[in-house]
Amino acid sequence: MSATSDHPSRSPATIVIVGAGPRATGLIERIAANAPELYGDGVPFELHLVDPHPPGGGRIWRPDQSPLLWMNSMAEDVTMFTDESVEREGPLRPGPSLAEWAGQVRAGEVSPALPPELAAEAAALTGQSFATRRLQSAYLRWVYERSVAALPPGTTVHEHRDRAVRVTGPRDGRQQVWLERRTAPITADAVVLTLGHLDAEPDAEQRALSAFAAEHGLVHLPPEYTADSDLSGLRPGEPVLVRGLGLAFVDLMLLLTEGRGGRYERGPDGELVYRPSGREPVLYAGSRRGVPYHAKIGYSLDGERPPVPRFFGPAQVDALLSRPERPDFRRDIWPLITKELGFAHYHRLFTAHPERTAGEWSAFEEKYAACPPGSPALDALVTAAVPDPADRLGLDALDRPLTGLRFPTEEALQQGLRAHIEADLARRHDPAHSPDLAVFLALLSVYGQLTRLGDIGGWWHGFFSFLASGPPGPRLEQLLALSRAGVVRFLGAETTVTADPLRGVFRASSASVPGHAVEARALVEARLPEPTVDRSRDSLLRSLHRDGAAATPAGLLAVSPADARVLDRAGHPHPRRFALGPHTDARASGAFARPRTNAPAFRQNDATARALLRCLRDLSCRASLAV
Repeated sequence: MSATSDHPSRSPATIVIVGAGPRATGLIERIAANAPELYGDGVPFELHLVDPHPPGGGRIWRPDQSPLLWMNSMAEDVTMFTDESVEREGPLRPGPSLAEWAGQVRAGEVSPALPPELAAEAAALTGQSFATRRLQSAYLRWVYERSVAALPPGTTVHEHRDRAVRVTGPRDGRQQVWLERRTAPITADAVVLTLGHLDAEPDAEQRALSAFAAEHGLVHLPPEYTADSDLSGLRPGEPVLVRGLGLAFVDLMLLLTEGRGGRYERGPDGELVYRPSGREPVLYAGSRRGVPYHAKIGYSLDGERPPVPRFFGPAQVDALLSRPERPDFRRDIWPLITKELGFAHYHRLFTAHPERTAGEWSAFEEKYAACPPGSPALDALVTAAVPDPADRLGLDALDRPLTGLRFPTEEALQQGLRAHIEADLARRHDPAHSPDLAVFLALLSVYGQLTRLGDIGGWWHGFFSFLASGPPGPRLEQLLALSRAGVVRFLGAETTVTADPLRGVFRASSASVPGHAVEARALVEARLPEPTVDRSRDSLLRSLHRDGAAATPAGLLAVSPADARVLDRAGHPHPRRFALGPHTDARASGAFARPRTNAPAFRQNDATARALLRCLRDLSCRASLAV
């Protein structure tokens, strides 16, 4: 398809987007929405999309995944479209959530038709369902195709099922994007990296464990995306040590149990029972916390939403950024976050469950606002206003529930962990504990503010994921069944793994059962690798860093918080290079989001799309003057 313009002798402007997953799809949607205003109504350009995986879902959300793998959000809580809550300059272009899109599929309003197995999944989907990742892939593909169709007429989109390995070119000139299987580069006016989760070279500890495994004929699986792991070396009936109890562990658990022919049944008392196939290994799982992530909350919020941000909003972030020195997370940022989360919690408690409070909300709110975060005065205020300690927000206890607990035997630990998971499941599905949902919404608000502060270290992201990004409740119910069946055994908190050269095995122990250890010939690191530029296996990201792009102390690619331009080591933004995603210091909590939560990824997509279009417009104007 050929493009047209006022200067037919000049080639149309060209954008290259590296990475074709949901972040790229969201950016294309915002480019299409903003193009009429900022680039010209009906003025085409060329768009090159580079990714070895299909556009829309990319690698992580590709369609060829096991149907056992679910999303960890309810279908009504997943959207790719901006709404009135999103702070943006561009136009609002509403679109369906995953649940609404599935309804359109059922009504025959989505074309082309889905394969029979996905059509059946869509037909059974409700707003409270947890969709499979392959159904989400179909939704993302539909959003991608809709977004491409909305680009200016005459725009040509080229899909390259390839890897980009390097970007070259002067700061003030066109860029060359080099692909793995193409000798000539793609020449571009602007380049955007929308890379998702990337593979990484192992760190020193992982290299040593892999070398030990190779020397002694063991199995060691380093941090990676579980759906891509080769699990064939994990043999039936044999113990496997697993470090990590987050979402990667849930995937591993599913693929090694149901994925190997096991099944679940309801017992006479309604309790879920696992029937092994005999092909499962025995998973000994532990982590620093020693407990799985909190289950997703299984009810909706009725009544008034917490009015956040209140104590950690744009004004507070502006004040932090205005300081001559870089803010320290624990000293300067975390106290504001704790006050924000507490405000949401107590607002919900007073407004939805007033019988469990003493006094009026207005009086409490005024005093709460006046108390410094973490102060004795704040503690005294909460103690007087909330009689039951169980109704008070304790973030330390939430974050590390096993701290200080010791179990006399390994079996006592199993019983204690099952009781913890059962209590968490009950609480996360009981609206009587709706302050938990208010805190969840405040966590989303906080994440949206933190994107402006750059690299704040990795602790926050782990804390957020533990509280707000856990598995669906049914997955924890299955974990309980696997624990009762002996297929999963918990190791406890502060799990450590060592290599025993005398016995030629891995050995795991924890602080929860002093003196107890488990030996195994297999070790799985159930987590994603850290997204650092220096250890990334993505050659494009590494080459950018070698060629002068800045990295933060934690190893993230440094970008401008205003428009995601890549920064050099002097802090100067590149005029033609942009980057969005978890490998940057402006990483958001996800490329898609819960509706009506002012999602930071949507804000970033809009700002970057507008900066990109202004860049193309300015280049076009300069070229016109030169003709």
